[in-house]
Amino acid sequence: MARSDNAMWNEVEYSVVSVEKIETPDGMEGSNWYRYVIGRGTSTMVGNRRGTLKQVTEHARSLANDLNARNGRNGKSLWAPRQNKVS
Repeated sequence: MARSDNAMWNEVEYSVVSVEKIETPDGMEGSNWYRYVIGRGTSTMVGNRRGTLKQVTEHARSLANDLNARNGRNGKSLWAPRQNKVS
């Protein structure tokens, strides 16, 4: 039996796709800025953070883990509309 796209999607977890050094963003101070990309399937999130490569990578991993925990093991997003209640 073929698996649905939704079933395959639920097996994919958020993970760190990349962390790269960038110029200091406009309006910000300091050096050692990095851009990180977190992805899951075709969805990506991009953030900038100041710190060492190790610190920013750990921050991005922590965010990915938090997103996976919020998604839960049942594959249902907490942000999705609720199911109709059975009366």
